[in-house]
Amino acid sequence: MPPESIPIHLLEESPRDECGVVGVTGMEGAAEKVFLALYALQHRGQESAGICAVNQGEARLHKRLGLVAEVFDADVLDALPGTTALGHVRYSTAGGGQLANAQPIMVQYSEGDLAIAHNGNLTNAHDIRKRLVQEGAIFQTDSDSEVVIHLMARSRHETVEGQIDDALTYLEGAFSLIISVGETLYAVRDPRGFRPLVLGRKGSGYMVASESCALDIIGAEFVRDIYPGEVLRLHGSEIKPLRSLEPAARQAPCIFELVYFARPDSNVFGQSVDRARRAFGRQLAREHPVEADAVLAVPDSANSAALGFSEESQIPFELGLLRNHYVGRTFIRPSQADRDFSARVKYAPVREVLEGKRVVVVDDSLVRGTTSGSLVNIIREAGASEVHLRIASPPVRFPCYYGIDMPTKEELMGHRFSIPDIESRLGVDSLGYLSLEGMVEAVEDTGPFCTACFSGEYQAPLVDLEKGLVDPGDARCC
Repeated sequence: MPPESIPIHLLEESPRDECGVVGVTGMEGAAEKVFLALYALQHRGQESAGICAVNQGEARLHKRLGLVAEVFDADVLDALPGTTALGHVRYSTAGGGQLANAQPIMVQYSEGDLAIAHNGNLTNAHDIRKRLVQEGAIFQTDSDSEVVIHLMARSRHETVEGQIDDALTYLEGAFSLIISVGETLYAVRDPRGFRPLVLGRKGSGYMVASESCALDIIGAEFVRDIYPGEVLRLHGSEIKPLRSLEPAARQAPCIFELVYFARPDSNVFGQSVDRARRAFGRQLAREHPVEADAVLAVPDSANSAALGFSEESQIPFELGLLRNHYVGRTFIRPSQADRDFSARVKYAPVREVLEGKRVVVVDDSLVRGTTSGSLVNIIREAGASEVHLRIASPPVRFPCYYGIDMPTKEELMGHRFSIPDIESRLGVDSLGYLSLEGMVEAVEDTGPFCTACFSGEYQAPLVDLEKGLVDPGDARCC
C-alpha cells in the first residue's frame, strides 16, 4: 500500500475481531438471509465478505474484498439460489488480507461440495500444517482454517460425521466453525467456548451465527447458545447433536466480546451485552468516583458503559461526542502537521455540552492510547474545564492468541506505562480503570471467562508459539 493512501480504519486504536460467521438451512432464499445476517455482523470484520449457497447439492461461492454492501448486490444474490447457505465477514488475523484468504473456503469433496467458515484462531495450526505439508498436502491459502479441510480429507473414517469428528480432535485454540457438505450444515464450538456461536430458528429451518443480532435481522427466534464443545448436524428442519468434543477443564468465553466486540443488542454467552456493559460502568463508578458535571461516552462501543456509570454516580449522561458513521473505508492521507487528524475525522465535539464543564469520558478499553490522547485534545479545545478518563475494563497488558487482533505487548500502553505515566501522556486530570476483580464480578453469573489480554492467564496451549513455529510479533493476531 503506498504511504500516501492509508485506510482510515487502520489508524484507529481499537483491536479488531477476526470475523463473523452465519449459516442457514431449510429456508428459501438462504443466501439473501445470510446476506442480511452478515450486515448485522459487519462490525466483526470489514476486510472481506463471502457467501456459499447450495442448491440441489451444487455449491456456488461469491466472495470479495470489501464491505458486505460492496461485495453483494441483487444480481449476485440471484445467482446464489438454494435453501442452505453459509457466510463470513473477515478481518485478517491468521493469514494475510488477500482474497485467497477470504472465506468461506470451498473445495470439491468426496461427499459433495464442502465449504467452511471459521471464527477464532487455532493455536496449533502451524504445527498441523507443517506435518500435513511433509505428507504431501498442498495448501491454497495462508488461513489456519484450511487445515480443518485437509484433516477431514485425510481421515480414514467413512462418514462425513466421522471425518469431522476426527479432524476436530487435532485442533487447539479457539474455533467456532460452520461447515457445509452438500445441503447439510455442521456447527462446532471449541470446548472452552472462546468465541460465541448461537442457534436460531425461523419457520421449519435453522440458523447459526456469531451473535443473536444476526438472527434478529431476519426475524429468527433465538433458541440458545451452542454449548462449548458441542457439534450439531443441521439439515432442513432436522437438528441432530453429534459426539461432543472432550470437555475442557475450564470454560473460557472471551470477556472482551462483552467489553467491546459484540453488538450491544446481542445476547452472547447467555448474557445481554448491553446489560453486561452497564454493569461494568456501574462498577467502574463505584471504584473510581469523581466530582463532575457530565458523563460522556466514546461512541459507540462505550455507550452502555457510560450509561451505567451515569446511573451509579448520578452524574447526568450527555451526548458530548458524536461519531461520524460515514468514514467507512475512505483512503485519506493524514496531515503530518495534525497528529489528531484521524480522531477529528471520526469524532466531533458538541461544544454547548462541553464548554466550562467537568466531564467524565468513559471508554470501553485503552489499547495503544493514540485515539484517547487525541480525543482529550478535542474535548479540551471544545471548552471542557476538566477531563476525567474512565476505562470500563482493566489495562490491556498482554496479546491475545484466541481470535482478536491486538498489538504486540510492546505496543500496548497498559504494558509499557504506569497509570500515572498514562495520565500524563494523555493529558487527563484523572484516569481510572475497572479492576479485573470488579469486571469479573460484574458478570460472574455467566462466567468463568478468558481474561488473558488483561491477566496473561492463557487458557489453551499456545502450541505454535511454544514450538517456535511463529514469531511472537506475528502470533499476536489470533
